[in-house]
Amino acid sequence: MRRPRILIVTAVAAERDAVLAGLDTSDGRDTSDATADVDVDVLAAGVGPAAAAAGAATALATAAAHGEPFAFAVSAGIAGGFGQPLAGTVLASSIVAADLGATTPDGFASVTELGFGVTEHRPPPGLVRAVAEAAGAAIGPVLTVSTVTGTAERARELAARHPGAVAEAMEGFGVAEAAAAHGVPVLELRTVSNAVGPRDRAAWRIPDALTALGTGCAATVPVLRAWRA
Repeated sequence: MRRPRILIVTAVAAERDAVLAGLDTSDGRDTSDATADVDVDVLAAGVGPAAAAAGAATALATAAAHGEPFAFAVSAGIAGGFGQPLAGTVLASSIVAADLGATTPDGFASVTELGFGVTEHRPPPGLVRAVAEAAGAAIGPVLTVSTVTGTAERARELAARHPGAVAEAMEGFGVAEAAAAHGVPVLELRTVSNAVGPRDRAAWRIPDALTALGTGCAATVPVLRAWRA
């Protein structure tokens, strides 16, 4: 049986390196006992949904063209949390393009409401539950935005529009769009570096969130291996 391949897409090199450290790899190929039967490629595709979509789509297409397609795609990185503990782990029940749409006199209208496309991807629920249990993650919508929230007003608006949202990040929807185009299941795993709202840099926990990111991805890979098998 062919070894399953997993594509993990981060935004920046620091996140990629944290994932690799968690997997105990030097080149994106896992060598630990827990994930020895899986090939893992970790890509830092850039910041924002467009860069994430372009990087993920290129990787997925290249792998398929060489007869070695990826079995799963995972958007991974640090994020702002909605009421989540700092350095905590969250997993997306839905991956939502939270600011893709139009401002109207009645408020925000999503692209879906305008009739122009989708603004949400839903990973397989059973897989989400299994990974969340393994990684100790909270489950809920993860919002993809192109502008990071910096005010309490904006945080309240997003929370009201997306009940139960657990985090805000900038790449998940791009990775999900690429995965959907290639028929590949997608997950979004995030660890919380700060609270969504006013930008209080003194309260951020980026190093702790990066460490947790590596741990979360290391817990995720064996579940994906078993799920595919």
